[in-house]
Amino acid sequence: MAPSLPRTVRAVNTTQLLDLAQEASVHGFSQRLAVEWLREHLSPEATHYLFPTLVQRLTHRPEVPLQWRCQQLLTVSTGEQIWGLLDVLPDAFDKIPETLDTASKKDIVSRIEQAVTVRAWVERMAADSGS
Repeated sequence: MAPSLPRTVRAVNTTQLLDLAQEASVHGFSQRLAVEWLREHLSPEATHYLFPTLVQRLTHRPEVPLQWRCQQLLTVSTGEQIWGLLDVLPDAFDKIPETLDTASKKDIVSRIEQAVTVRAWVERMAADSGS
């Protein structure tokens, strides 16, 4: 039986997020950003947030472990917060300490819902650098 999806938000620093992205890459998870891209664009001192929203089981790839698809709120080097997805192993998510109060979690979920996507941010940055 699959572990139940937690209805919580967890805060991680940039190093922790890079580790989770590396783990997702090793497992071949579908939803992840390249570790190199994250290293280049994330604010190194920032706090980022993960909000599990879906239990992901790849029935066509039984060798891939079950994962939780998390919405992530990332702080990039421009100081903006952008929205992306990251598939995380349940055990890895459970090891992240619970540090946020209920009001903070609600605020973060609201910010996730309003944030520009990684793709839109990248396209805007490319357009800005080309003008």
